Amino acid sequence: MAYFEWGPDLEIDHGQIDADHRQLVGLVNELHTATSQGQGQAVVAGVMARLITYTQQHFSREEQLMESSAFPALMGHRKKHKQIIAELMALAEKQEAGSITVASQLSSLMRDWLSLHIRRSDRELVAFLKTKKLASQGPRPVRKVPLR
Repeated sequence: MAYFEWGPDLEIDHGQIDADHRQLVGLVNELHTATSQGQGQAVVAGVMARLITYTQQHFSREEQLMESSAFPALMGHRKKHKQIIAELMALAEKQEAGSITVASQLSSLMRDWLSLHIRRSDRELVAFLKTKKLASQGPRPVRKVPLR
């Protein structure tokens, strides 16, 4: 059983955002597996570097989508993104300084953060995009039912 299970409650768009999230979940699970096998220290630096890079790329894609759709909560979302990147960078510094607890801290941080961020903040974006799409389609035609 994986440390962080992907499920339907995490699905956002069945497209790029979900693909990004699945990749991040995979990295968290990779790190946790290595840690549970006593190899956390050996792999944490590499996984951390990939996790930071991929998280930054994902945030960039997500923010571009928000900008292009005029998402009103973009600034708040961007602030949350900057916060998690800062936390990741702080953990990277701790790891470089020789901390032996970084692997487990990183696993927990990313699992908890991804879970909450996807279920809350990213769902706001999806709801906004759906509403915007419906509004752009204009009013739905009224179907007349013949009277009998």
